[in-house]
Amino acid sequence: MADLTNPNSNSQPLNSAGDAAPASSRQPTVLRCVIGSLIASAFAYGLYSLTMSIALSFASKPVHSSNITVLKISVAVRTLVVGMVALGTGVFGLAAVGLMLLGLQILIQKLVKQPTS
Repeated sequence: MADLTNPNSNSQPLNSAGDAAPASSRQPTVLRCVIGSLIASAFAYGLYSLTMSIALSFASKPVHSSNITVLKISVAVRTLVVGMVALGTGVFGLAAVGLMLLGLQILIQKLVKQPTS
């Protein structure tokens, strides 16, 4: 293991994210955008199905308690669980739409740039 307190240590430094190829050197292509969009939409569909399953499960099993604190906490927890999964659904859905639109924009730019002969 590297001695972090000794600056004269002979161990090799760890590779950092900056050592890798810069992200700007890899331009997005239409194929990458479409594949990324399909992956994001698959995640969004899976999370949507999970959201509906959780919501139906919570709706079919009401909390049986006369204690108002228990009822309020259970409603808050159920809302948070469904909300977090729904947030994930929205994020992946928007990412899928954005990637598809980026692919369309790149495709249009390539078609416009080509000279007509």
